[in-house]
Amino acid sequence: MSAVFEKPSILQRVAPTLQGFDGPLAFAVFLLACAGLVTMYSSGYDHGNRFVDHSRNMLIAGVVMFVVAQIPTQRLMSLAVPLYVLGVSLLIAVAVFGVTKKGARRWINIGVVIQPSEILKIAMPLMLAWWFQKREGQLRPLDFLMAGLFLVVPVGLIIKQPDLGTAVLVLAAGVSVIFFAGLTWKLILPPVLVGLTAAVLVIVFESQLCADGVRWPVLHDYQQQRICTLLDPGKDPLGKGFHIIQGMIAIGSGGVTGKGFMQGTQTHLEFIPERTTDFIFAAYSEEFGLIGNLCLIGSFLFLVLRGLAITLEASTLFSRLLAGAITMIFFTYAFVNMGMVSGILPVVGVPLPFISYGGTAMVTLGMGLGILMSIAKGKRLVQS
Repeated sequence: MSAVFEKPSILQRVAPTLQGFDGPLAFAVFLLACAGLVTMYSSGYDHGNRFVDHSRNMLIAGVVMFVVAQIPTQRLMSLAVPLYVLGVSLLIAVAVFGVTKKGARRWINIGVVIQPSEILKIAMPLMLAWWFQKREGQLRPLDFLMAGLFLVVPVGLIIKQPDLGTAVLVLAAGVSVIFFAGLTWKLILPPVLVGLTAAVLVIVFESQLCADGVRWPVLHDYQQQRICTLLDPGKDPLGKGFHIIQGMIAIGSGGVTGKGFMQGTQTHLEFIPERTTDFIFAAYSEEFGLIGNLCLIGSFLFLVLRGLAITLEASTLFSRLLAGAITMIFFTYAFVNMGMVSGILPVVGVPLPFISYGGTAMVTLGMGLGILMSIAKGKRLVQS
């Protein structure tokens, strides 16, 4: 009889909560977090309290991930519309009376200064996944058109700030949901062909299009300059092209094995601009070389593949669309950051997940990981 009233152990009490963690996904995040801490210590040890702050931000993101992982997917679906409406409302408020820094109006003061566009990185896929879940089995072209409208409104407001990097991430998250929902290739190919044609024309007529005094429609001047700088960074090596040139020098100087931990000359002689944020990949590459890069890319690839596996195994359409979109967010973060530092993409201010310094982005990533964990947990509960 005493066994009946025996109190469960601490491990038995905690076990149901820990079931919210997907082992392979947690392992991939652990590897990336370790790489982030090591790199931040080297590149930021003489840069104020960057390492301490980065560690704190990572801890906060871990707590957020743990909490969100306990939220059932049904509850997440109920939060989709309110979170989307809140995010868009704050973006409108930013446009009207937001805080301006360095010529960009991206923040709003509500007692604390926040950047509302970060909310849309999660709210956008939540909203679109909810939209398609409600129309499962009876999707019409009009439904995809409405989904595009839901996407265009916040992306347009973010571009207006201007913040091209965040706009790219929100757009990628939204397009991923629409694509996974079954968008026909007949609607996908035309904009892709238009984009490729525009890129080819810019490359072919670069000297004319990037000449002084020539202004492109739609894009801001600084966005046009970034594209022109990408095509010919040597045109202004000490000005607009400095970031790209120094990033490529640092990556190349790392060689196969790298210069070693804390031995990066480009990094510690401060030739790499933004070495703890957008261009931290250059600092990492210089010290750990090609082998280190392959390990880092392998860790990101493992995280993405595990995210796609969770997507395929998800129990509902909402879960599949949401998991797929969040997985593509991680892919977009890593691909765009490494691409811009390597000189194959324009500099758009996208951090490298878990490696770059930045509290808001880190918390957003933690929230995204928590959602993936929640979806994986929901799949196991359905199977049992």
